[in-house]
Amino acid sequence: MTTTGTTDPTAADLDRLRERYRAERDRRLRPDGTAQYRASTGEFGFYADDPWSGPTERDPVDDEVDVLVVGGGFGGLVAAARLRQAGHERIRIVDVAGDLGGTWYWNRYPGIACDIESSIYLPLLEEIGGMPSRRYPPGGEIRAHARAIGERFDLYRDALFHTEVTTLVWDDDARAWQVGTDRGDEVTARFVVISSGPFNRSKLPGIPGIADFAGHTFHTSRWDYGWTGGDERGDPLDRIGDRTVAVIGTGATAIQCVPHLAGAARHLYVVQRTPSSVDTRDDAPYDEAWWRALTPGWQRRRREDFLHLMDMRPAPHGSSGPDGVADRWTDTAPIRGAQRLARTRGTEDPAEALEIADAEKMDEIRSRVDEIVADPATAAALKPWYRQMCKRPTFSDTYLQTFNRPDVTLLDTAGQGVERITRDGLVVDGVEYPVDAIVFATGFELGADPATRAGADIRGRDGVTLAEHWADGLSTLHGWVSRGFPNLFHVGAGQNSASVNFAHVLDEQAGHIAAVCAEAARRGVRVVEPTAAAEAAWVATIRERARDQHAFLAGCTPGYYNFEGRPRTRSEQFGGGPVEFHEILRDWRAGGMDDVLSGGDA
Repeated sequence: MTTTGTTDPTAADLDRLRERYRAERDRRLRPDGTAQYRASTGEFGFYADDPWSGPTERDPVDDEVDVLVVGGGFGGLVAAARLRQAGHERIRIVDVAGDLGGTWYWNRYPGIACDIESSIYLPLLEEIGGMPSRRYPPGGEIRAHARAIGERFDLYRDALFHTEVTTLVWDDDARAWQVGTDRGDEVTARFVVISSGPFNRSKLPGIPGIADFAGHTFHTSRWDYGWTGGDERGDPLDRIGDRTVAVIGTGATAIQCVPHLAGAARHLYVVQRTPSSVDTRDDAPYDEAWWRALTPGWQRRRREDFLHLMDMRPAPHGSSGPDGVADRWTDTAPIRGAQRLARTRGTEDPAEALEIADAEKMDEIRSRVDEIVADPATAAALKPWYRQMCKRPTFSDTYLQTFNRPDVTLLDTAGQGVERITRDGLVVDGVEYPVDAIVFATGFELGADPATRAGADIRGRDGVTLAEHWADGLSTLHGWVSRGFPNLFHVGAGQNSASVNFAHVLDEQAGHIAAVCAEAARRGVRVVEPTAAAEAAWVATIRERARDQHAFLAGCTPGYYNFEGRPRTRSEQFGGGPVEFHEILRDWRAGGMDDVLSGGDA
């Protein structure tokens, strides 16, 4: 189907498109679903060692702190920073990494960069100061910003790196958490913040023979520059000029690293199960004069504009003005659908309007492939046939161009994946392709149970584990605190609201936690815990307001958004969207916060 942007598709056009989408989905469905993946541990040991820094010898710590934060990524950093601003003196971040940064610490593959504009993505940017080098800066610059947050808020002083929290046990008498680690530390913490993040466990495809390969392997989250040469700053990968490399996976990571491998390796095979939708990136340096002219509060305004636009609402500060943000994210299919409904004043069926806008946008994405990729067969294989938000959209001005190189071959697996891996290479459609190395750009276990994601044994009042409390589904107040687990706060646990600008959502959650803790200190309350009624009411709200996306996701091509074609029947996200959710939090704080502070004491 082809649309012109001025002529809507007919009902027959939409029927043909739906049938094409169903066919593409069906040939990718697998009976094993998410079980097709395996952890990147065991014989691979990708997580056994930190490739960026070795652990230092130290004696076990035995002391007390005000706040212990599990995880040093952006969630943990903004929580610690906001709690520092609220007056807490002893704040200890614990992380298995060797420094702050979370996913930006581990992921250093060539080409890594953010895909949300840095002015709104980088947390606390206005407070820290400085102008990013460009709209979408590289990972090293983002990691340096994480370190700057740690230095500005004195978070290195009590940090424990290369350390994993193994036990969290609530002590009702002490009104505090007893924390144990894999290095023998015993810490008493009044408050604990869990911020393990969604990108802390990489995954591998369970391809037959994967352990038999005699060549070199690594996951993109543990890039091996010792083998490839070069570095994440862009120095050439100068050790693979005589080597043949295969990249398995064509998601957001591959979109960034494949152009760097192309031309460096003797030959590059890109192994594809499902193509990504690849829109233009339009990266550019910031204009210094414009940056200097920004007035105080600019980051909040820009973030709010973007959040509103992505929530399909008008930008309160003017999306195209000097304080507004409008990029390719704000031109995705759902946003176009909302704009269409606004133009037609709601006279159309909303579902049909969104589907027409989606068809128009995806037709542009597919047409772009034809415009860039010279070989018709390769171009056909690179075209995505699904609704745009079935998978995370990607943006690149170099990825599609890579397939015009004679030393790059797309191995499209017709949705089936690699058949098997041999000692010398991989087999696709019955043909063996000898390679010297396999790079797994296969993502992370994003569907992991939030009760166990932290990797610690968490036991609240009366020894009840968090997994037991959440056995029938998440049970929280506003997604950040649960009954029976006093003073234990979650950043990004669910039962709140999400946005593609995850850093903004994390900062909102962190500011909320800090505000409650500050009010608890003002009142002399030592225990922050929701009443049973408040928690039950919020769970009921989640159920009542949940968006029913099951039919949409079930119609999507398999991926992590829909748990490989088996979407969950119940959503744990607040269905009203992030703008309304943040308003609920503000109103709740203004109402006195008694739902979590009424049972405390001095």
